[in-house]
Amino acid sequence: MAVHAHPDDESSKGAATMAKYVSEGVEVLVVTCTGGERGSILNPKLQGDAYIEEHIHEVRKKEMDEAREILGVGQEWLGFVDSGLPEGDPLPPLPEGCFALEDVDKAAGELVRKIRAFRPQVITTYDENGGYPHPDHIMTHKISMVAFEGAADTEKYPESEYGPAHQPQKLYYNQGFNRPRTEALHQAMLDRGLESPYGEWLKRWSEMERVERTLTTHIPCADFFEIRDKALIAHATQIDPDGGWFKVPMELQKEVWPTEEYELAKSLVDTSLPEDDLFAGIRDNA
Repeated sequence: MAVHAHPDDESSKGAATMAKYVSEGVEVLVVTCTGGERGSILNPKLQGDAYIEEHIHEVRKKEMDEAREILGVGQEWLGFVDSGLPEGDPLPPLPEGCFALEDVDKAAGELVRKIRAFRPQVITTYDENGGYPHPDHIMTHKISMVAFEGAADTEKYPESEYGPAHQPQKLYYNQGFNRPRTEALHQAMLDRGLESPYGEWLKRWSEMERVERTLTTHIPCADFFEIRDKALIAHATQIDPDGGWFKVPMELQKEVWPTEEYELAKSLVDTSLPEDDLFAGIRDNA
């Protein structure tokens, strides 16, 4: 089960991993916490489209349907309202009724329902910083941590209301946007005389003194990078197909960095680090 904040997050974070496991016969379910209603139209080709602006919720739902089909995964909505990304100094208050202002335990209960129904062995989500500090990403982290434990807690979440208890065995943080990968691709582009899209990224990270995460798990999935990109492009309001996401040639990506990365946050099974399989330790006990 991959828990994400908005439609498009599933295609930009761990999509090739999911497609790989689907190809192996693994059941994969994406849980999308919000409808992305307050997301900006980031594709310049679609900006100013009155229909899209007025029907952004329906448009993003249709985009999610297309991406889901491309990846071959199941997908369900948690039903919360996008909080938007506040901007300004000081930051404005979050809008009333949005996901980030929900009671954490109550919101986690909705995820507990999904976990108990699907009964995943492995869950992926975001770290405590949300991957980046969007309030919905941080809230996704919070409810995922509560629900990982709560799915087995029949006192906090009674079976009569939330379904039969289930304990997932491992929980990971998506860490695909990590410095080693970014630096490797950046240098490879420069070495080939190509313009790198990552120069500004690395500069900003240095200025922010970004704390590096522990990369425990590297999933070989280069054969599924094309599927990942196709799913990402399906989110047309969010992704410019001529933008920076796609500046690094595919063959260079596969050669220089053929994996997607995760940080093992919780495990109830024995495993040896580093891993190359999200099911390491689980397969051994199957």
